[in-house]
Amino acid sequence: MFDFCDMSYSNIYFLGIGGIGMSALARYFLHEGRNVGGYDRIRTPLTERLEDEGAHIHYHDNAEAIPSEFRCPQTTLVVYTPAVPPDHPEMIWFRENGFRMEKRSEMLGELARGKYVMAVAGTHGKTTTTTLLAWLNHCAGDDGSAFLGGISKNFDSNLVLGAGRRLAVEADEFDRSFLQLLPDVAVITSTDPDHLDIYGDHDTMLEAFRQFGRQCKTLIIKDGIDIGREAYTYSLDGETADFRAEDIELQSGGYYCFDIRCPDRTIRDCTLGIPGIVNVENTVAAVAVMWVAGRSDGAGFDEVRLRDGLATFKGVRRRFDFWINTPALTYMDDYAHHPRELTAAIGSLRDMFPERRLTAVFQPHLYTRTRDFYREFGEALSLADDVVLLPIYPAREMPIEGITSETIGEHISVHWEVVQKENLAGHLAGRTDLDVVVTFGAGDIENYCAQIAEKLRNK
Repeated sequence: MFDFCDMSYSNIYFLGIGGIGMSALARYFLHEGRNVGGYDRIRTPLTERLEDEGAHIHYHDNAEAIPSEFRCPQTTLVVYTPAVPPDHPEMIWFRENGFRMEKRSEMLGELARGKYVMAVAGTHGKTTTTTLLAWLNHCAGDDGSAFLGGISKNFDSNLVLGAGRRLAVEADEFDRSFLQLLPDVAVITSTDPDHLDIYGDHDTMLEAFRQFGRQCKTLIIKDGIDIGREAYTYSLDGETADFRAEDIELQSGGYYCFDIRCPDRTIRDCTLGIPGIVNVENTVAAVAVMWVAGRSDGAGFDEVRLRDGLATFKGVRRRFDFWINTPALTYMDDYAHHPRELTAAIGSLRDMFPERRLTAVFQPHLYTRTRDFYREFGEALSLADDVVLLPIYPAREMPIEGITSETIGEHISVHWEVVQKENLAGHLAGRTDLDVVVTFGAGDIENYCAQIAEKLRNK
């Protein structure tokens, strides 16, 4: 287990406790017996689970709502996410009253000290890859721990606590958070432009990735990425990559059987427990990290157990997450919120369901991301047969004049329409042309999945 005995605070308060990364830290401190509380803007199934696990959470933008036990700076540590604005009333109150305050990334960096850190970075693909890595380490490694950026279906959590020294973590580039980590081995899945509201331009973002790469003892990068240092490479099926998939065969339902070529061996007859060709590539990345970790600490891995781990992997909630899958109707939900992610996901669905009609429902996330990529979003969504757009989910941002979901729609070449999220389930249920439906987005669209599935099942 983790050892953080040198931290004397009995109370840990989280500003933005409902975030996926923040909630994993909250769960860790609950496990350690600390008194955990926090604020978030809205109640969600995740915050409700945290409350059930013992966290004290409120949803009022008012410093007076902070419970009395968290109002002493000598006993309370405050952890915050940059998604909470600096002028938030609670942020101001804690700062003015002398509390120790740490960013989520700083806390994660402290908890990682003394561990063998296996990090997964990249502008997309990292959550599934990290979660698969954690599961493989559990099945065929040293049964270590993990902080995940999604809810693992195998562990039913975004926190994994094990006795081993290895720690799998998602290295988030947002706000340069990943620079708080000093990985023993890391993989970079992609460096496509994103978070330009933070970085300003792609070159500045790439420099942050290069700095992250310099902080890693051993680095693995997707073939074609240039980080400016020596690294292993991986690829879906590239002939020159150090790690790659070979003899890929599509099975029924979109599942794949394949071999994994490593520098010193070929792991044959692998079958992943979740569908999608993009997940074959994620598998190669996760196995590459396992290979490096096994050579570094001498533990290696058992190939039989590794194959079993791949076959029993259930995936991550909101990543290729099927709610309905029948020959008559399929409904899937996915977290994709970047044009490259949408392109990859829709491409995988085309492979899985050839000749079927695909309806894509997309909730844009952030005004700035929409402003920066509206043309690319339009191009990616045009790969579907028709598109339903929801209004932009603002998260931490204020509206930008002239930037709406219609801005994307003007660059979609297939039929598209805008629907309010409150009307989405009824709108879909009323249509007669649905075949394969997928909801995409990183906002609150997940809160409507159960309702959509129920109405579609009742059709």
